[in-house]
Amino acid sequence: MTDLQEKLLAWFAACSRDLPWRRAYLPYHIWISEVMLQQTQMARAVEYFNRWCDTLPDIASVSAADEQTVFKLWEGLGYYSRARNILKTAQILVRDFEGRLPDAYRALRQLPGIGDYTAGAIMSLAFNQDYPAVDANVERVLARLFDIDTPVKERKTRLLIHRSATELIPTGQARNLNQALMELGALVCRPKETDCRQCPLNSSCRSLAAGTTDMRPVPAPPTQRLRIEMATGILCHRGKLFIQKRLKNGVWADLWEFPGGRVEPGETPAEAVRREYAEETELEVTDIKQLTTVRHSYLHYRVTLHCHACRLAQATAGPAVLHAAQEYRWVKVAELKNYAFPAGHRKLIELLLQTNGFAAIIAETG
Repeated sequence: MTDLQEKLLAWFAACSRDLPWRRAYLPYHIWISEVMLQQTQMARAVEYFNRWCDTLPDIASVSAADEQTVFKLWEGLGYYSRARNILKTAQILVRDFEGRLPDAYRALRQLPGIGDYTAGAIMSLAFNQDYPAVDANVERVLARLFDIDTPVKERKTRLLIHRSATELIPTGQARNLNQALMELGALVCRPKETDCRQCPLNSSCRSLAAGTTDMRPVPAPPTQRLRIEMATGILCHRGKLFIQKRLKNGVWADLWEFPGGRVEPGETPAEAVRREYAEETELEVTDIKQLTTVRHSYLHYRVTLHCHACRLAQATAGPAVLHAAQEYRWVKVAELKNYAFPAGHRKLIELLLQTNGFAAIIAETG
C-alpha cells in the first residue's frame, strides 16, 4: 500500500461521518442511499433515507408497495423517475434474484436506474469489491490531486479520472477507499473554501503545489436555464379542491397536480388558467383571481408558477372530461398531504397552508 493510500484510509477512519447506511453496509441500504444522494444534499438525504426505511425496510416491501406510496415517500427529492426505477428494480429483484441485489457489476447495470456510478458504489460499498465509484466529490478530489487541466465532463477526462480512481484502490479496500475520497470531497476538498491545511493528501497534491487548486476541476461551459411562465388554477367546489393525476408518460408522470400549463404569448396567466381547464378537463371556470406566485428551479429550466383561485362557471357542471390526465378527484385541504405533487405544486401547497390561503379560497369560491 502506498503512503497516499495509507494516509487517506487513516483519515477516513478518524474523520468519517456516522451515516445510517454505513452502520451495516446492507446492499439495500447502499442502493437506496446512493440513488437518493443524486442531486440531493447529505442532510436531506439522511432524513429521507430514515423515513423511507421505516416504511419500506427491505426490497420485498418496496416490491409490494403501490406507486403512490413510493412517490409520497420520495416527494420533495424531485426527479421522480428515480423512485419509479427503484420500484421497478425491486420487483425484478423479487421475481428474478430472490429479493437480493446481485453482487455482479453487469447484472446490476441491467437493472432500471442503475448506471455506472451506482453499480460501482454498490459493488464497492456493499460488497467491498474493487470497483471505483466516481461522483462529483471524487471528480473534484482527483482533478485537484493530479492537477487535471481539461473539463471534467469531457470524455477523455472522465476516462482519466475513472482510471485514476481504479488505480488508487488497494486490493480488498474498495469500500473504505472510495468512501474516503467521497468524504474528503465533502468535508475538506470542497467546491469552495477548500481546507488544504487539513487535507491528508496535501503533500501529494499537484494542484496545491502548482497554485491551481481554485482552478480545478475545470468546469464545462455554462448552460443557460430556460425560463418558463406557467399558470395553475385551484378550483374549489363545495369545500373541496380539484386535483388530477398526470399521464403515465412525460414530465412528472403519475403525480397529482392542480390543472394548468404554460402561459402562451399574448396571454395573461388568468386567461391561461381558463384555457387550460377547458382544454384539459372541459370544465368552464370563472372568478379567476390571482393568489400568489411561486418560483422553482429545475436542472435545465426555471419555472415561475402563477397561482389563481377559481370556481365553476355553472354550479351544476357535469363531470370532468380528461385530456391530459388519467383520473381526477375532489379532495379536502387536509387530504392533500396524502398525494404526491411535483415540487413546484408542493411548494405552492405549503405556502397556502402557512398563509391560510386555502381557507380564503374556500370562503370566496367554495
